Amino acid sequence: MAKSQVITGLDIGTSTIKMLTAVKKNGEDHFEVLSLVEEPAFGVRRGVVVNVDNVASTVQSMLNRVSAETGQKISSVYVNIGGSHLFCTSSRGTVVVSRADQRVSEEDVNRVLHAAQTFSMPLNKEILEVIPKEFILDEEKGIKEVVGLQGVRLETEVLVLGGFSPYKENLKQSILGSNLKIADIVPSSLAAAVAVLPKRQKELGVALLDIGAGTTELVVFEEGKPVHLAVFPIGSANITNDIAIGLKTDIDTAELIKIEKGSCLFKGRDKKEKIEIEGEEPLLFSQKMLTRIIEARVSEIFGQAQKELKNISKQGLLPAGVVLTGGGAKLPGIVELAKREFKLPCRIGRVMNFPNLEDDPRLSTVCGLVCQGVEWEEGGRSEHKPSKATGGLGEKLKKIFKAFLP
Repeated sequence: MAKSQVITGLDIGTSTIKMLTAVKKNGEDHFEVLSLVEEPAFGVRRGVVVNVDNVASTVQSMLNRVSAETGQKISSVYVNIGGSHLFCTSSRGTVVVSRADQRVSEEDVNRVLHAAQTFSMPLNKEILEVIPKEFILDEEKGIKEVVGLQGVRLETEVLVLGGFSPYKENLKQSILGSNLKIADIVPSSLAAAVAVLPKRQKELGVALLDIGAGTTELVVFEEGKPVHLAVFPIGSANITNDIAIGLKTDIDTAELIKIEKGSCLFKGRDKKEKIEIEGEEPLLFSQKMLTRIIEARVSEIFGQAQKELKNISKQGLLPAGVVLTGGGAKLPGIVELAKREFKLPCRIGRVMNFPNLEDDPRLSTVCGLVCQGVEWEEGGRSEHKPSKATGGLGEKLKKIFKAFLP
């Protein structure tokens, strides 16, 4: 590996698009941030690119700014994919060990992972990630590393993450339209998890709840691997809309009120707060009323997540609790409300290994994309090998296998 790697992550969100360029020197844990650019997102709805030209134009403008700030020529990016079209399902594959000595080879592992993907799926859906949960050798379950073991019948159970093909194609075209190459496409919640979840928490069992503007993503980890993913079409923009309706004001004023006065829990007496916006009539409202509006919507988000945890029998059974991230996690009182709703330990996720960016949960996804980029590069993929985002399934499975197994 080179002495230093310049990696660029691109987080295409509902309200903003973020581009982070950072370098990590060999032997160091921390990243040096070269550039962080953020612009409003036009052409994105609930995490999905709906206007390719608008997004491509914004990304191109951001790329020009990054090049001017850093002097670096950025040719490829690691980009996220989000939206409620994402789904997950479990699948199982079975093969016979091919070697004469009956020892499992990497080729056998690749074949059984291929077999696990042989299931019926609509033509407009496609697989984004295949993550091994466990291997089963001659009915012996729970095997994490199977290469070299001796047996006859090899099985695997995997978590398959998929999405709606036209939405992925829109995302790809918006990046390619800005004269960039796609190094990898990563589900948003998995990228955020890389940035904020320590390995120990993933081993114990933890849920990451990424509250964005248009969607909220839930990913659950156990024994170091993702075991479930869900996306809800509701986010912090819904809170702003509720405030605008409840207080009978415009969206911009509602967003300002949310940021400056918003809270998930009411503390103190029911007092009236007066907000004066230049050029507008003064708006009079009670703090208790505002808090009730916000609390109702945040509780709805937590309720959706709680249903998912119940569906996979993890409700109240995650030792490392729930970690909140995304822009919606900045609301005061949200941790206390989460503890009350989930009845588990809860905290705000802190971005690891990015000095001066640790306390901004909005940056978890873009920081995770940069981290993911370094992991893939350290895995030895060169520009001549197929990209996980563009093809080469055999190479893809090898990379995923290395990423999620010890």
